[in-house]
Amino acid sequence: MSYWLFKTEPDTFSIDTLKQQKVSCWEGVRNYQARNMLRDEVSVGDEVLIYHSSCKHVGVVGVATVVRACYPDHTQFEPQSGYFDPKATPDSPRWFMVDVEYQRHLPLIELAEMKQNPALAEMPLVKKGNRLSVMPVTAAQWQAILAMAGE
Repeated sequence: MSYWLFKTEPDTFSIDTLKQQKVSCWEGVRNYQARNMLRDEVSVGDEVLIYHSSCKHVGVVGVATVVRACYPDHTQFEPQSGYFDPKATPDSPRWFMVDVEYQRHLPLIELAEMKQNPALAEMPLVKKGNRLSVMPVTAAQWQAILAMAGE
């Protein structure tokens, strides 16, 4: 089992939305490095920290589990979608997604708090210039974040 951090904008898709839906596809990843991680490394059973970004209080807000491995992101084929890719075809998809299942909310762990935790110093999220929407998390970092949440 591996650990991941998936970023989402809560105005578009929040931890509350995931809780309501119980299981959801994780669509709209449009960065090749993040896509490659989804396609090649994220597996069923992996644990995911849900991270709210582009909002007033950015940070980790919950936990999900990957319940379906990588498959083509349907939004790349839909011209009305903001994620449409005219170069993608069903025979040669460019973008992929996984399905995640809601596990639980966590008390907000803000990015500023995470940056102050020495156990997270090497986490890509707290380093300058890391904007990926999918990031690996080590087991030690996972435990440090859960400890910050009181677990």
